[in-house]
Amino acid sequence: MNADHARFDELAVGWTLHALEPEDEAQFSRHLAGCARCAETVAETTDVMGSLAAGLPAAEPSDALGERLRAAVASTEQVGPVAVPGPSTAPAVPVPPVPPAAPAPRSRALPLALVAAAVAAVLGLGIWNVGLRSEQAELSATLAEQRDVVDALLTPGRATVATLDDEGGPVATVVAREDRVQVVTYGLPANDAADTTYVLWGLGADAPTPLGPFDVEGSQIAVETVGSEGTGLDGFAQYGISIEPGREAPSEPTEVVATGQVTS
Repeated sequence: MNADHARFDELAVGWTLHALEPEDEAQFSRHLAGCARCAETVAETTDVMGSLAAGLPAAEPSDALGERLRAAVASTEQVGPVAVPGPSTAPAVPVPPVPPAAPAPRSRALPLALVAAAVAAVLGLGIWNVGLRSEQAELSATLAEQRDVVDALLTPGRATVATLDDEGGPVATVVAREDRVQVVTYGLPANDAADTTYVLWGLGADAPTPLGPFDVEGSQIAVETVGSEGTGLDGFAQYGISIEPGREAPSEPTEVVATGQVTS
């Protein structure tokens, strides 16, 4: 059943992101009316998109960009309004009601396609933000870096997601699998790699579990893989990040800078 349903799992993600071709959208809409599993996937995709999008920094367009946009509009041929046809006389086709999605367990693992599509969409929004305040050379470099982030997350398997916040808002997203944890950073300050390191912790058990160290080089979006030598890394209800003196993970965190619960 799972193998037969795999295509509809992917269509559910695309349907939520409004990215399906018309034929696929029509087929999935008919299927969704009677499928509680797909209704749940649609709801989970929406939750993940909201969690990841919350971490995007606000961007203010520069005055120079505003001038370039106004100049481009002024030099572009304007197209008049398109006539809208009158109402059709064909009988309306009844659309079956969509059943409400059942609430998903907070610790349920998500299909990889859902995680990858959500991250790709959010990074696309991040690319737009960067484009508002970057020159072309800087934008090209940023696009390449963010494509690398998406490629790094496209690993077969299932994953759980947690957004980590500091006192000012979201600064990272954890994508945890059975044998690997990846941290997407977009708000953590750069650390001095000669004297300090960040450490990712698994929380919610009897004591914090150090999953592995990583460094942050700057404010750009980046992905770091930690804890790839362990198993059961997706079994925590919470995750946290600490900044530590030295270059190794201690037995317990020194200064916790961000925490977050598994939201999907």
